[in-house]
This record gives sequence, C-alpha cells and structure tokens, in this order.
Amino acid sequence: MARPQREVPPPLEGNDRFITAVITAGWAIALVVVVLVRHQLPDSGHLWIWTCVTGFGLGLFGLVYVPYLKRSRAKATARRASASAEAGD
Repeated sequence: MARPQREVPPPLEGNDRFITAVITAGWAIALVVVVLVRHQLPDSGHLWIWTCVTGFGLGLFGLVYVPYLKRSRAKATARRASASAEAGD
C-alpha cells in the first residue's frame, strides 16, 4: 500500500544581504591573512592575493546588486499580477 504524498513545503527565504556580507567578510579576512604571509608564499602563491581581491570585489558588487535584483523581481511579479487581474476582469 502506497503512502500518501505530503504537500511540498514553500521554499525558505534566506537573508541574501547578510549571507553576501558574511562571504565578503570572509574574503576580506582571507586577503589580510594572505597579505601577511605573502613573503612565505612561493612565487606562484601570489596569485592567491588576486583571488582574494577578486572575491572581495565581487562580494561588494553583490551587496549592491542583490537588493536591486530583488526589487526588480518584485516589481515584475507585481506587474504580472496586475496584468493578469486586468485580463481576468
């Protein structure tokens, strides 16, 4: 006998800005650590400095872009909802 299927729960909404800020802070800490130990790294290890700079820069970009993206998605959803409501009338 098959068990009855449960309803699929709604997706969890995370705090995108907090998550992005924590990851950006992690890249900043990694950058500080790598800069402090740069003299102990081999010549090919200096690439890690630029990796951390890139991660930090993309994190800062994400802190600016994520709220913009969420606002634009909310506006698009509202426009679609109003358009479908008008079409249904």
